[in-house]
Amino acid sequence: MKISNLVDIPKTIMSIDASTNSLAFAIFSDGKLEKFGKINFVGSVTYDKVVDAGAKIKAFFEHYAKGIDAIVIEHTVFMNSPKTAADLALVQGAILGAAGVRRIRSVAPITWQNFIGNKKPSKQEIADFKTANPGRSDSWMKSQIREQRKQKTIHFIEVQYDKVVKDNDVADAIGIGHYAINNWERLTK
Repeated sequence: MKISNLVDIPKTIMSIDASTNSLAFAIFSDGKLEKFGKINFVGSVTYDKVVDAGAKIKAFFEHYAKGIDAIVIEHTVFMNSPKTAADLALVQGAILGAAGVRRIRSVAPITWQNFIGNKKPSKQEIADFKTANPGRSDSWMKSQIREQRKQKTIHFIEVQYDKVVKDNDVADAIGIGHYAINNWERLTK
């Protein structure tokens, strides 16, 4: 395997699911899940969290992630709030700046979720869920459907990798990595 060829799968890939409050990660070496975890950011405002994220991630990469050949991060494709999108961009910038890795790719949430068999529910599935739960608010419905999908990703990770993962952000990071190691060529286009 030639690491210099952008189409060849890198030896060591880190996948990241980032939010304004944390970074969940998974490290795959030669296609095998080696490490995973979560780093929480602190601060009362976004800029404090960005500074904290930069410091923690820099230390993380210096100590734990030497030899990372590529990073795959979940790309934000839709946000209800422009402020949230801007805040997430700041945090992701701090993460990628601290990483110091040149081979960075992004993958859309729906792409990796579909790949692991966790597709967005169809209109009919949503209608059936509403029928089964009469009198519930739309907000409650969305929250329950989101939670079901998170649990489905956790279950996939437990079955695929024989690992117990309780945190849904960490499960997402592993799912992103699973997609990346099986679809690297698509990520290079």
